[in-house]
Amino acid sequence: MEPYLLQDEELKELVVKIPGWEINDGQIQKEFKFSNFIEAFSFMTKIALICEKYNHHPAWENVYSKVIIRLSTHDLGGLTNLDQTLALEINKVFDQ
Repeated sequence: MEPYLLQDEELKELVVKIPGWEINDGQIQKEFKFSNFIEAFSFMTKIALICEKYNHHPAWENVYSKVIIRLSTHDLGGLTNLDQTLALEINKVFDQ
């Protein structure tokens, strides 16, 4: 997948296309909550494998049962179709 910067109209539609994510400081972000650390870490492991598939890696943090994921494409200086795709994939894993 060749990444390209999302244009203004695409950015407006982004939060509708990827529920629960919000645009903040040139990146998209979502907080995920789990019952415990093991569930949170298991989720992160699944996401890590997807990130490797796209060779696109998030900024994320984990504190006990909470995972915060932030996505942007630093190489292109903003939000891209790759960030959108990865966010959609992350939502699918979380919803399973």
